[in-house]
Amino acid sequence: MKKLNWWLFSLCILISYNVFGQHKPSSVIYHDLLRFQETKRVLYVAAHPDDENTRLIAYLANAEHAEVAYLSLTRGDGGQNLIGKELGIELGLIRTHELLRARETDGGRQFFSRALDFGFSKNPDETFNNWDREKLLSDVVWIIRNFQPDIIINRFNTIPGTTHGHHTSSALLSVEAFSKAADPNVFPEQLSYIQPWQAKRIFWNAYNWGGQYEPEDGKVYHRFMVGEFNPLLGTTYSQIAADSRTMHKSQGFGSTSQIGQGTDFIEMVSGEPFKDTPFDGIGSRWVQLDNGDEIRKAIYKSIQEFDFLHPENNLANLLVVKKLLDNQKNASIWVREKQNHINQLILDVLGVKAEFIVRKEIAFTGEKINVEIVFNNPGNFPVQVETFGSEIFKENINAVANSNQPVSKAFEIQIPGDFPISQPFWLKNPIEKSLFGIDDPMKIGPPVNGSTLKGRLNLSIDGQNLPLDLALKYKYNDQVDGEVNQPFTLVPEVNVNLDKSNLFLIPGADDLLNVEVSFRDKFISGGTINVKGLKEDQYQVIKMTEDDRRKRILYTVKFLNSDQEKKEIMVNFVTPDGRIFNQDTKRIIYKHIPNLTYFTNTTLNLVKLDLKTSGQQIGYIPGAGDDVPEVLRSLGYHVSILDDADLRKNRLADFQTVIVGIRAFNVNQNLANNVDQLMEYVHEGGNLIVQYNTSSPLLTRDLGPYPFSISRDRVAVEDSPVKVDFSHPLLSSPNKISMGDFDGWVQERGLYFTSSWDSAYSTPFTMQDPGENPSQGSLLFTQYGKGTYTYSGISWFRLLPAGVPGAIKLFINLIEQGGER
Repeated sequence: MKKLNWWLFSLCILISYNVFGQHKPSSVIYHDLLRFQETKRVLYVAAHPDDENTRLIAYLANAEHAEVAYLSLTRGDGGQNLIGKELGIELGLIRTHELLRARETDGGRQFFSRALDFGFSKNPDETFNNWDREKLLSDVVWIIRNFQPDIIINRFNTIPGTTHGHHTSSALLSVEAFSKAADPNVFPEQLSYIQPWQAKRIFWNAYNWGGQYEPEDGKVYHRFMVGEFNPLLGTTYSQIAADSRTMHKSQGFGSTSQIGQGTDFIEMVSGEPFKDTPFDGIGSRWVQLDNGDEIRKAIYKSIQEFDFLHPENNLANLLVVKKLLDNQKNASIWVREKQNHINQLILDVLGVKAEFIVRKEIAFTGEKINVEIVFNNPGNFPVQVETFGSEIFKENINAVANSNQPVSKAFEIQIPGDFPISQPFWLKNPIEKSLFGIDDPMKIGPPVNGSTLKGRLNLSIDGQNLPLDLALKYKYNDQVDGEVNQPFTLVPEVNVNLDKSNLFLIPGADDLLNVEVSFRDKFISGGTINVKGLKEDQYQVIKMTEDDRRKRILYTVKFLNSDQEKKEIMVNFVTPDGRIFNQDTKRIIYKHIPNLTYFTNTTLNLVKLDLKTSGQQIGYIPGAGDDVPEVLRSLGYHVSILDDADLRKNRLADFQTVIVGIRAFNVNQNLANNVDQLMEYVHEGGNLIVQYNTSSPLLTRDLGPYPFSISRDRVAVEDSPVKVDFSHPLLSSPNKISMGDFDGWVQERGLYFTSSWDSAYSTPFTMQDPGENPSQGSLLFTQYGKGTYTYSGISWFRLLPAGVPGAIKLFINLIEQGGER
C-alpha cells in the first residue's frame, strides 16, 4: 500500500485553524482529554455549506466526544451572496472558509468532494444529468474508506421531490457508498492507498419542516437530547450550534440559540440493528493495539488525576500516554490522529505559544523573505527546542525554553522560483461537467491547501520527541482590531490585469481594453502582449506606457472585429526571453474569514452584436451585491450608484432609467421606506427595473405600482423551453428578440418568480422546468402614469456578467423603455 500523506496533511489543516489551542482554560483541556479517550467516529453527509445540522454535530463532538466530520459534496458555488457581489467560484471560496470557521466552533472537521454547485436542482435525475454520478460515488467511497466512520448520518432522505435535488443526491450517494466502501471490487484502484471499510449503520437526520418530527410505525430511530448544558465548555450545545451556524454569513444565517430542551432524531436506513444507542456494538479502538489496555489505563489515570488549578502537573501522565502510543506499531489512520492529539494536549497543559511569522502578507516565487520563529514556554518544565525546517530550509536552534523566557530566531528563506503559488487546489484545472478537475485522489476530501509555507519545529520533552507544524503567518497590529494574523501568500512574479471581463463590439459601447502588467520583482522591459483566439488584424495595441517607479506597463488594446457572436479570448504577456504570463491575482477580504487569494486566467468574453443602445444615464440602487453596473458601463451606459440619500424623487429624476439590484428589498430598509418616491418617479415618466428578491424576509410587500406576490417558484434548467409573446413591446423595440436569444443561458432561467399579480401587468414569457407546471411570473411589465415599470426574477445577475448575448439584448430592451427626461 502506498504511503498516505493526505491524512497528515488534513491534520495540519486542523491544527493551523486551531492555532494548536494556545492558552486554553483547564476545563477545555480536560474536555479535549475526554475526546482523546473516545474513539468512535461519525460521518455527516449533505450537499452544501449550511446544509449541516450544527446542533447535532456540536452534540456528537462535545457530548458524545466522537470524531465528527461533515462531508459537503459542494462548496456552495451556485448559491446567492448576502454580504457582497462574489458569485460562482468566488462564493465557493467564501463558503468553504465559512464552513471551516463553523467546524472550528462546533468541534467537527470538514471534507468536500469535487462536485461543483451548479445551482438549484429540483430532483436527483436533473442533478445527475450535470454530475458524473460514478465519479462522485468514488469520492464518497474514498472519504468513507479514509475517515473510517462507525456510523454515517445523512442530512436528507432519499425520496425525490421533497427537497433540492442536490440534497437527495447526497443521500443516494451516501447510501450506495455505505455498502460499496466495503467491497474490494468497487473502485479497486483506491486500494493502493487505503483499505475497504464497512460502517456499522447509516441513518438520516430526520426532520419535519415546520414542526416536530414524528417517527412512523415500524421506523427505527434514536433521539438525542441536544439542548443540554456542558459545564466544561460553559455553554449549551444549542448555543455552540447557533454560533457555528452564524459563521454562514454569506447566506444570511445568523442564528439565535434555542433556550431549554432540544431534541434531534436520526432514523435508521441500513446496517446492523441496535437496541439502546446508534453506537451499540461499536467498541473502543484502543483494544486493536498490542498495548491498548495499558494505554486505556494510562488515559484513565490522566483523567482521574487531572489537576485543574495547575495544568502543568498533568504533564507526567500525558507523557506516559504519549510514550505508550508512540511505541506501538499500528499505522492506522485513527492512531496517527491520536498521536497528533496527545502532542496537542501536552502543548496545551504547558501553555506554550509558538509562531512562525513574516512581516509581509504577499511575496512572489523566487523572492527572499525574512522570517522569525518564536517559542515560549511559560512554565518551569524545560522544553528542548531543537530544529526547525521544511523542504526549503533548515535551522538549528538548540535552546531550552522555560520560565516564560521566549526562544526566537530570525532567518532568511529563499523561495524557489518553481515553488507553488497559493492557488486553491480545486481551481488549478478546468471544470468539466460540473466537477472540479481534481485528478489527485489525495485531494478528494481536504477543504483547503493548507499553509503556503510551513515548518516543522522539533521539540524534546523529558526525552520524548514532539513535532509541531507551524504555518507561516503575516502578523501585524491594527489600531482598531489589535493583533491580526493572515495567511502568507505566494503570487506569480508577473501579474496581468484586465479592466473588463466582457467587451462588446456594439455601436456606442466601449471597445477598448486596458491591460496592466505589473512586476513583483524587477521591471521587465521589451515584452509584448498578444490576444489568443483572435487574428492579428482583429485587434490593435494603440497605446503602451511604461511606469518604472510603480514597476508596471499599461497597454490599451482596441478590438476591431470577431468572427463569432460570443468568443472567449485570452491576453498574454510575453517576456523577451519567451516566458508567458496570463494570470491575474484576485483577493477576497472579509473579517469573519481569512484573506483569500486565488488566480484567474486573463480571459474575457468578446461579444459582437448588432444592437441599438442610447448610452443613457442610469441610476443603480445596490442590493446584496452584483456586477451588473460594470456590464452596463461596458455597453456604453453612464451608470451612477445611488445611496440612501439619493432615494428621493428629485434626485431620481436625473435618470432615464433606475435599476434596483438583487435582493435590495431584502436588505435595504431605507429603500423599502422610500417605495413611494420610486413610484412617483415612474408616474412622472421614469423607467424602473427591479431585479429578484427572495420571498422572505421582505422589508416591504409594496414592490410595484400594482400589487403582486413573490413565490419560491423558479426554473432551474437553463435550457428549458420558453414560450414568448413576440407581440409584446419589450421584445420588439429597440431590438427585435428571437427564440435564439434564449440559447446559451447559464445555471438557470430565474428564481423567486412572481405570483398573484394585478391584471395591470403584462407577462411576455412562459417558463417551466421539465415535468412541471408553466409559470408566467418571470417578468412583469406595466405602464404607470407616464413611465414604465418592470419586475423580473430572471437571473440577470448571472447572465449579464457571463456575457450571454440574448440576455444582454433583452435587458437592453428593458433599459431602452426609458426615454428622454
